[in-house]
Amino acid sequence: MVHPIAEADERSPFGKLTPDEFYARHGVTHSTSSFVNPRGLRIFTQRWTPLPPTPILGAVAVVHGFTGESSWMVQLTAIHLAAAGFAVAALDHQGHGFSEGLQGHIPDINPVLDDCDAAFDAFRAEYPPPLPCFLYGESLGGAIALLLHLRRKDLWRDGAVLNGAMCGVSPRFKPPWPLEHLLVAAAAVIPTWRVAYTRGNIPERSFKVEWKRKLALASPRRTTAPPRAATALELLRVCRELQGRFEEVELPLLAVHGGDDTVCDPACVEELFRRAGSRDKTLRVYPGMWHQIVGEPEENVEEVFDEIIAWLKARCAGAGAATATADAQE
Repeated sequence: MVHPIAEADERSPFGKLTPDEFYARHGVTHSTSSFVNPRGLRIFTQRWTPLPPTPILGAVAVVHGFTGESSWMVQLTAIHLAAAGFAVAALDHQGHGFSEGLQGHIPDINPVLDDCDAAFDAFRAEYPPPLPCFLYGESLGGAIALLLHLRRKDLWRDGAVLNGAMCGVSPRFKPPWPLEHLLVAAAAVIPTWRVAYTRGNIPERSFKVEWKRKLALASPRRTTAPPRAATALELLRVCRELQGRFEEVELPLLAVHGGDDTVCDPACVEELFRRAGSRDKTLRVYPGMWHQIVGEPEENVEEVFDEIIAWLKARCAGAGAATATADAQE
């Protein structure tokens, strides 16, 4: 299957088509909704499902990364998964995309996890077991996916796909070490101050193909401004927390990571795979690829996403075989 990014252009993820024409072309339906969280913020959610006669093989909860959103390039991956036979749900984190909140501000990851729980609990209720439900996370979304599993292992146990997961920030993206220590003071005094903490912005460091970088920047809801002080400090804390809990990770894992990723550190993902307690785990580090796989040339995109879909389908087949065996034993 060809990833829908091949049909986009530098202005729109849908190319010259309208969104409805694009969904119909790929054989999926699309819907949006929202809910108000306990902090009074309206959180945007959306779903994609395959049109009949394509059977639903499983469900996938998609988690986007920092400064990203579910309605731009991540949506193309959601459409790709839906066209392959998966019901897909996603949300915009607070301060991202169509969700309310100060732009790009996540001073505490736990309310974001709460929002994911609320959105994905409703989604899972419509696609209950024995249908398997997977997590798919990009960048910070990969870290969030792992935290969701660690928070509710009984719920998130079918598997997770980590695409450029933020298990650690690349040394090539962070500034010299003294500035990292100054974040503590800055976050305490002016938590929303946009501190020039990173070396370059995420789109510049993530998308290798020029027109795809322009497409990422064309989103009216994306910012290239530096992260806010409290947010930068919290992202570093999340990495440290995960690194201290790698052994607790137990669900099946597929991690795909660019070998030349200068945003999220490939070495930290490799450490996750050395220490994770998962029996079923696959790590693919692709030499020469950058942080965003969809920002690569098309042949690279197809190579990676063919593996992702094959991995998901193999676990759906395994879940179906296990259910059939259990039914026969009863």
